Amino acid sequence: MSEPDWIPASVRAAGTERALVAGETLFRQGAQTAGLYQVVHGKVRLARFDRAGREAVLHTASDGETIAEASLFSPTYHCEAIATTDATVRLYPKALVMAELQHNPSAANAFMAMLARQIMTLRTSIEQRNIRSACDRVRHYLAVNLAEDRRTVPLAGSLKDLAASLGLTHEALYRTLAQMQSSGEIERSEREIRVLKAI
Repeated sequence: MSEPDWIPASVRAAGTERALVAGETLFRQGAQTAGLYQVVHGKVRLARFDRAGREAVLHTASDGETIAEASLFSPTYHCEAIATTDATVRLYPKALVMAELQHNPSAANAFMAMLARQIMTLRTSIEQRNIRSACDRVRHYLAVNLAEDRRTVPLAGSLKDLAASLGLTHEALYRTLAQMQSSGEIERSEREIRVLKAI
C-alpha cells in the first residue's frame, strides 16, 4: 500500500485501524464526522441511496486511497461508505488533520493538489456519463485510461465495478464489450482490455 504523500508522519502515527467485512457500513450519510479515512487494503465504495433504496455509487476506493476528505469541513458525512470487500481502514482524527494543515504549508499544498486531481477525475466521470451511447462511453473510458504503451487499460476491479463507475448496468457493459471484441476493436482478459484500433 502506498501512503498518500500529503499525510505527515505525526498524523499517520495518530491513525487508528478498523477491520470491515464485505457489506459492512463504515459510516452513514448524516452521521457526525470523526475524520477522514484511508483504505489500507480492500475496497470501500461511497454511495447514496434514493427513496426507493436504489444505490448510486459515487466512487470505489482501494489500497492507499483516502475517502471522506470533505468531512474535514462538514459536521456530517454526505454519503455512505460500505466495504465492497473485506477491508481495513485507518481513521485520521479531524481536529489533528486540520491543525496539521493549518501549521504545515507543505502538507496543505499537497492536500490541495490531491483534491485538484480528484476534481479532474470527477469531471472526466461526469463527461463520460453524459455520453449516451454505451459503446462511445466505453471508448471514452478506454481513451482516458490507456497505460503508457497506449494500447492497454488495466482493470483494477471487477467489470461490475467498472459498470457502476460508468453509470451502466453490468449487463449493458458486458454486451458492449462483447460487441467491441467481436468487431475486432478490443481484446479482453481478466486483468486488462487491449485496444486494437485507434480510439
